[in-house]
Amino acid sequence: MGGTESSISEPGSPSRNRESETSRQNLSECKVWRNPLNLFRGAEYRRYTWVTGKEPLTYYDMNLSAQDHQTFFTCDTDFLRPSDTVMQKAWRERNPPARIKAAYQALELNNDCATAYVLLAEEEATTIVDAEKLFKQALKAGETIYRQSQQCQHQSPQHEAQLRRDTNVLVYIKRRLAMCARKLGRIREAVKIMRDLMKEFPPLTMLNIHENLLESLLELQAYADVQAVLAKYDDISLPKSAAICYTAALLKTRTVSEKFSPETASRRGLSTAEINAVEAIHRAVEFNPHVPKYLLEMKSLILPPEHILKRGDSEAIAYAFFHLQHWKRIEGALNLLQCTWEGTFRMIPHPLEKGHLFYPYPSCTEMADRELLPTFHHVSVYPKKELPLFIHFTAGFCSSTAMIAILTHQFPEIMGIFAKAVLGLWRPQPWASSGFEENTQDLKSEDLGLSSG
Repeated sequence: MGGTESSISEPGSPSRNRESETSRQNLSECKVWRNPLNLFRGAEYRRYTWVTGKEPLTYYDMNLSAQDHQTFFTCDTDFLRPSDTVMQKAWRERNPPARIKAAYQALELNNDCATAYVLLAEEEATTIVDAEKLFKQALKAGETIYRQSQQCQHQSPQHEAQLRRDTNVLVYIKRRLAMCARKLGRIREAVKIMRDLMKEFPPLTMLNIHENLLESLLELQAYADVQAVLAKYDDISLPKSAAICYTAALLKTRTVSEKFSPETASRRGLSTAEINAVEAIHRAVEFNPHVPKYLLEMKSLILPPEHILKRGDSEAIAYAFFHLQHWKRIEGALNLLQCTWEGTFRMIPHPLEKGHLFYPYPSCTEMADRELLPTFHHVSVYPKKELPLFIHFTAGFCSSTAMIAILTHQFPEIMGIFAKAVLGLWRPQPWASSGFEENTQDLKSEDLGLSSG
């Protein structure tokens, strides 16, 4: 559920197969993560399709989700329970109505099939209220199955695998209930569920529940609690994310943004707090350079995908979709971001791929983002450092001069003939000068005739 490797296979000619193999190798360098704040398919993604007629999810993204579901909700002991056997097939179905039909079949076999309620809550429910009701039914069934698995976990390796699966199901249900509460305005309830999950199941940090917690705490404007969460997860040994880096920048920006003025700062210089805020913004922008254009509304947002690529456009969309309101709430924060974010690219060594504070920016992000994001969205690419025209002209002039010098040294006679020919084109010809004088005399005579008339 945390991350899956991207892979694409295409049939065709040997040359196309070689290209697809290269593509697979490039994509394999980019780890794709489950979006911690992914939306509900029935209540949100499908409603968007009803209104706009556009599909917000790509086949590649949904295929990754199908793999996640099979890994997360199934195990080798499913054959022991007929309802789990049906659900194992349901997660492999590509057609949503077929998956929903299979979920109802599983409930007919076992009215306490937690994963069947999960599927219906995700895909059949058309509102968050309906989804929450189904997840509560799933929670009741999931807790019963989880307690039974705990009692039998030491009997065999199969029972241990079953406990892991039932644990995954229970955590998933509680997390989605917390997200339902957050969407319905019960934010303190959502925060409590998330904190309890992080205490009860600390090994499941790959689920990035702390990112859900950060967003909810920002909505409560509990900035001290946000700083406490960052102190734990913004560690050098843990993988970074846009949520971590930009939230850290937002907290430091918050202390100075209200009174910040570019004109005043240029006259008196930056204070220590302002320097810390600017450095935090530079750090965040270097990690993911696509976020500022969404926060500053220079580029329109779309619904975030179910999977994101860290440091890519997909992660930038997922972050800005939920956090733009938190930046707007703090007066002057977006103004400070607008004044400073582009300075990041002057600080990073050239070429940009060398990086400064983080490992080099992956070259495969654009390719992977195009697979994750819908075709109607213009994918952002990593900003390149543009050189002034004077530098391009100087480089071209010096290169051409050096080339002429080398050719003259190697082929002096040929270059001498070439130089004479070029100079001959520039030198005025006798017939041209005489013709010019005749034309001048004719014009003078005409002028005299007109004046005498």
